[in-house]
Amino acid sequence: MGTRITRGYVDGPYGQIHYRRAGEGPVLVLLHQSPSSSEMFHEAYPRLAAAGLTVIGLDTPGFGMSEVPDQPPSIGDYAAALVAAIRALGDTPVALLGHHTGASIAAEMAATEPELIHRVILNGPPVLTQAERDEYRNALKNAPPIEILPDGTHLQALWDRRVFFTPGWTNVEAMHRGIVQMLLAGKTEWYGHHAAFGHDIAEPIARITQPALILTNTGDDIYYTAQRARELRPDFAYAELEGGTHDIVDEQPDAWCEIVARFALDKG
Repeated sequence: MGTRITRGYVDGPYGQIHYRRAGEGPVLVLLHQSPSSSEMFHEAYPRLAAAGLTVIGLDTPGFGMSEVPDQPPSIGDYAAALVAAIRALGDTPVALLGHHTGASIAAEMAATEPELIHRVILNGPPVLTQAERDEYRNALKNAPPIEILPDGTHLQALWDRRVFFTPGWTNVEAMHRGIVQMLLAGKTEWYGHHAAFGHDIAEPIARITQPALILTNTGDDIYYTAQRARELRPDFAYAELEGGTHDIVDEQPDAWCEIVARFALDKG
C-alpha cells in the first residue's frame, strides 16, 4: 500500500486554505512555485514520509484549491495567510521549504516568525535586482490573461507557453500537471508572480536567524539567483543537483528528497 495522503482545509484571511498531509514525525511544510499548487510535490510526499517526516503541502491563496483573494496579494500577505494556516494546523515549530515564489514566502515567514519556523530551505530563491524585478513585472502586465476559447486553442497556447519557459524539459507528466494547475488558477494565475516580482527577497534573507539551506539545480532557469543568495548568506548550507528544470521535484525526486529530509531532520 502506498503512502496515504490526506487533505483538508483551514481558515485564513482570504478564505479557506487547502492542504495535503502525509507521514508521521517532525513537521516539514512545503510551499509551491507559481502558478502551481501543493500538487507539485506529489512525488515528494511518499519519499519524505518514508524518511520519517510529517509533510504538509499548502496551496497558496488563489492556487490549487485555496480560495482566491479579492485583490492581488503581496508576498507579505501570502506569508501572513500561510502562517495562520500553520498555526491552525498545530504541530509547531516546523521546518519550512519554499520553491521559487514559495521561497520568497518562506524567507518572509522565517524572518518574521522565528518561534514558529526552526529550519528553512530556500529552493531556487529569486534574488533579483530592482531593475530585473521591474522588467519582469512589466512583462507580466503585457502578458494576456488566460482566455477560454470555444475551439480549445487556449490549451495549446498554455502548453506552448510552459514549454517556452521550461527549456530542457524531459518529464511530460510534470508538464501536463503544470498546465492543469495553471488552469485551476485561471484568470488570476498571475497573482503569484506579481507578488514575487514586487518583493526584495534579499531583505528577509538577511534577517533569517534559523539554520537555513539554499537548494538549487544547475538547470533551473533562475539558477543564477540562488548563487546570489549564496553570496548574501555564505553561512547558510548549500546543495545543488545537476541538470533538471523548475520541475526538479518530478525529475529527480529521490535525490531532491534525500537532501531535503537530511536537512529538515538535522542529519547534517
